[in-house]
Amino acid sequence: MTEPRLLSTEQIAEHNNAKDLWIVVDGQVWDLTEFAPEHPGGIGIILQYAGHDASQPYNEIHAPSLLNKTLTSSKLVGTLDTSTISDSWAKPPPQQNPTVQLKNEKPPLFTLLSTHDFESVAEKTLAPKTWAFYSSAATDLVTHKANQSFFDRIWFRPRVLRNIRTRDTSAKILGQKVELPIMCSPAAMAKLVHPDGEKAIARACQSKGIIQCVSTNASFPIEDIASSLSPSQNNGPSPLFFQLYVSKTRAASEALLRQVWSLGIRTVFLTVDSPLAGKREADERVRMDDDQQGIPMMTGVGKPLNDKRGGGLGRITGSFIDEGLDWSDLPWLRRHWKGKIVLKGIMCAADASRAAQEGLDGIVVSNHGGRNLDTAPPAILILLDLHRNAPHVFDTLEVYVDGGIRRGTDILKAICLGATAVSLGRPFLYSLNYGPEGVEYLIDMLKEELSVAMALVGITALEQAHPGLVNTNDVDYLVPTTEGHPYAKKKKRNQQPLKARM
Repeated sequence: MTEPRLLSTEQIAEHNNAKDLWIVVDGQVWDLTEFAPEHPGGIGIILQYAGHDASQPYNEIHAPSLLNKTLTSSKLVGTLDTSTISDSWAKPPPQQNPTVQLKNEKPPLFTLLSTHDFESVAEKTLAPKTWAFYSSAATDLVTHKANQSFFDRIWFRPRVLRNIRTRDTSAKILGQKVELPIMCSPAAMAKLVHPDGEKAIARACQSKGIIQCVSTNASFPIEDIASSLSPSQNNGPSPLFFQLYVSKTRAASEALLRQVWSLGIRTVFLTVDSPLAGKREADERVRMDDDQQGIPMMTGVGKPLNDKRGGGLGRITGSFIDEGLDWSDLPWLRRHWKGKIVLKGIMCAADASRAAQEGLDGIVVSNHGGRNLDTAPPAILILLDLHRNAPHVFDTLEVYVDGGIRRGTDILKAICLGATAVSLGRPFLYSLNYGPEGVEYLIDMLKEELSVAMALVGITALEQAHPGLVNTNDVDYLVPTTEGHPYAKKKKRNQQPLKARM
């Protein structure tokens, strides 16, 4: 094997533009001319360090081995001759203003500070149809907006003078230890955002010790997603759960469940709030292109379809779902699935009680991200409904919250109010805009926010969280006090014609 050639700083500095681009990382000189335009964080940050040492910004975000895994050995052009380093060359190049970007260029990943930043970048850089599909919600978006705004109406009641030097954000979900009390919600067709789609999310979630729930409508077959995980970690419980839409052709669902079980997955989330898709007008308005990628094979939909109602992906790809599914079908599911069952999409205390009576392992209080029934209650309000009208469910099964979680403070509020964990959908998809590194960055961001929130509230472990740490007075009057209406009564309609009654 030939030794890599020594390159002086003067030689390296000559390769300082988009058509001829070298950078130095940890003493190695790489030719990134072909890779830079495909960089998930945009070409801008690489151009900023063209012909210079990029070790510091690279190591702040990336694993040391990433370049060796991503690029072929031919792109390693040599090593830095440290004897040629001058003060002027070693001086970092002037920082770009991260707010000044070329049209459709993603800012560097390290400049993003919140889930809202990921969303803002996604709106500007994703394909119009992809953005419409993921961001859209039902009709007037009332529930979609309330999912987030109701978290803001719950206030903390912090405790002070607590020793919070060390904090533990870990939790258990159905007996499985996770590094954070969060899951990646099942979401359809992640390949619309990134070529590796759900496989990239799976790898990122596994590396950060959290669980991904894979959708029936994923871009890849479940076996492909499972096989993308690190084999070295496959000895323990699967880091994957599976979300099931029951098909009108029950045999297809039964075969799918057998396949899922064979992969070592032992938990199914049965979606119960979407017998059909809601009216998502933004999704309908943007027509599908014939070459749009990512339509799942499992739905039986091949070429994207537009019709007189529009091009709604949610409606079109959900046409296989059995609208007749009801409580009496649970025995059928248990015959074909021996693992744990969680109902996803509980929106009232009465159904939570029924789930407990049926012996389910968990429920997700969720309105499907506001995407189906507009003016359905916001997720955190459903959680309070359970406390008031069905408190026993918290002793019987695990309760998760899905909808509107955007901050570490949101996660902590849900945990204080009895949730085992929370689930996020759109933020994971928007972070996938930067590839698996973006997803890992998102998870780290949420972990840091949660840890800081715990410290400032005065706890060091999640089992110390309790309802006394939050003030819900601003929304308590909206929590139902009974299963029925507190005063309105159903009246039998007199079908006799008006003239006959006169």
